[in-house]
Amino acid sequence: MKSFRLKTHRPETTYTKPHFYILNKGLNSGKPLNASCPNCFVCLTENEGDREFMYWLCFGLWRSKSFQFFLRGSVIPFISIHELRKHLTESEAKASTKAQAFEKAINALRLLEIHEEKIKVSLKMVDTARRSIFCQLLRDTGAG
Repeated sequence: MKSFRLKTHRPETTYTKPHFYILNKGLNSGKPLNASCPNCFVCLTENEGDREFMYWLCFGLWRSKSFQFFLRGSVIPFISIHELRKHLTESEAKASTKAQAFEKAINALRLLEIHEEKIKVSLKMVDTARRSIFCQLLRDTGAG
């Protein structure tokens, strides 16, 4: 069992233990973050290994939309700290019993994230090229 504490993040607080943040409001509730934001919890761990484990566990749960079930609120959905803590504890226990499979899944998630970032960069370049082509067309025809 990995040791972790979940607390509501306060912007004026600094943390000495390894930690990451978890978004708690909106449709992306449960998303792990490396930097804090106004609506987040902080997950504190005892060591860097536990932090990595919990971060990627949370990331996998968020990507699989596992937190959607726990969202409350009609205008701005949110997840309660109690529900998040309970779900992370249960999921951590399951993932710890299947350590090798979990590691494999995490490595696959990391690779997919890298590929996704590369694709996003490529899409931005395609969009820039489209705009450039159209702007050039307008300049050449005197319409712009």
